[in-house]
Amino acid sequence: MAELRTLTRHSAVAAEKQLRDRRQRQLLRTFLPEMVRLERMLAEAPETARVSVTDRVDLPSMSLPIYRVDLGSESPDVPALLLVGGVHGLERIGSQVVMAWMQNLLCRLAWDRSLSDLLQRIHITFLPILNPGGMYLNQRSNPAGVDLMRNAPVRAQKKSTFLLGGQRLSRRLPWYTGQPEKSMEPENLALERVINELLTDRPFSLALDCHSGFGWQDQIWFPYAYRSRPMRNIGSVMALKLLWEQAWPNHRYHFEPQSRHYLTHGDLWDYFYKCLNRQGSGNFIPLTLEMGSWRWIRKRPRQLFRLDGLFNPMVPHRHQRVLRSHLAFMEFLAAAAASHDNWLPDENNAAMLREAAIAHWYRDNG
Repeated sequence: MAELRTLTRHSAVAAEKQLRDRRQRQLLRTFLPEMVRLERMLAEAPETARVSVTDRVDLPSMSLPIYRVDLGSESPDVPALLLVGGVHGLERIGSQVVMAWMQNLLCRLAWDRSLSDLLQRIHITFLPILNPGGMYLNQRSNPAGVDLMRNAPVRAQKKSTFLLGGQRLSRRLPWYTGQPEKSMEPENLALERVINELLTDRPFSLALDCHSGFGWQDQIWFPYAYRSRPMRNIGSVMALKLLWEQAWPNHRYHFEPQSRHYLTHGDLWDYFYKCLNRQGSGNFIPLTLEMGSWRWIRKRPRQLFRLDGLFNPMVPHRHQRVLRSHLAFMEFLAAAAASHDNWLPDENNAAMLREAAIAHWYRDNG
């Protein structure tokens, strides 16, 4: 009888767990379909794709993973490319764009010899959904109410835009910075661990963080956001810009430092760029893709009445166009990183490129 009761109890526990898992999957399909698609993609990925969970975000109803996917050479001597999406939970298109290129690569691994050759000379890491809790809750911030892009221990050198530049009044208001001087949020600490492990001491590295933002044009931003003066290797950014424009002259991106728009406290990429420079690492260029959402709203004004409509294309054909329109730039970044020694400024042209960058982007700053 005791064995029977034990078996019955175990069966009840197993049935309850199965029911709970089924409910969680249903909740994910409803509120976080990107996670369902990502896990399906990873389940079908080839063995050469190294999948891990860098951290988990706990919600009252479930625990959500922050997935990391690594492709390419495991040598620490090759350049690296880091792709990040989903920092802001409302901006789902950022995660979807990162996942679109990741799926492209995973499907080509089986037959594309040129991709295999490229991956022997580069390491590519994906963090497709950095803020799964915020995306599940359909909010910009993480579950604690903190804007992850305002949560690094960096303060603007001049007055920042009220609220937009980061505020400490209340987590109920947008752009809340939290208390980064004590500790950054768990999602940002997870990103910091990946960056320290992946990018330190590399000969060259690039990062692309994908967002959607108000504007008519897709923009590529680079540090700094906390000050109006140029970053140390601004000549390398100019060289990369010229390389892209020469090879893809019909592009629609607008390259510029974020400080030309507004100054912010706690910018993540300012912080990571400064940290890697202090460690004496090789060239590191962090970029942010800001997809202009005003074009989507202009063509479908009723999106204004939906919170996610402010940041994401809602019409299927427009959504598909956005997913494919950024693949060429990501391919370019991978090729540029792998061949960095062919275009990075040397002692003969570094000063000229730096002067050109300052004249182009900072002439109005005095």
